[in-house]
Amino acid sequence: MQACEVKRRLLWHGILIVLLGLAVGALVPELKNPRMGVAAHVGGVMSGLFLLLVGLIWEEIRLPARAERLTFVLFLYASYAGWLAQFLAASFGTSWATPIAGAGYRGTDWQEYLVYFIAVSFSAAIAAACGFALWGLRKERPTVVATPE
Repeated sequence: MQACEVKRRLLWHGILIVLLGLAVGALVPELKNPRMGVAAHVGGVMSGLFLLLVGLIWEEIRLPARAERLTFVLFLYASYAGWLAQFLAASFGTSWATPIAGAGYRGTDWQEYLVYFIAVSFSAAIAAACGFALWGLRKERPTVVATPE
């Protein structure tokens, strides 16, 4: 995939995630845990903005083709998973993955496990994606030019 196409896809998904975050903001009073709903609202907007930022700098991230594809997928997954974990926690009223915002709430076991899995996988994905991006943004090594003697 061309860098300009990846950039465009990241920007598109960034705007969509911002929109999802805004939509959750409108639903806050209807959610089982409104405090977690506010977290999902803010988290969605922030994840979308972060993905927009990644899209804007994408052409500066220089990685081998497979690592570039993996980094793209990890950023996309993490952006959606972070928002989804918070939204599900607010909807279900779970607290294992979010003990502070979820204090006083408890979902069923399957709800708790689902939200916990998504939250942990989000953490791993965003950490890996940021690590790859840092690797791709490392300082370019100067080209050594042999001089005739």
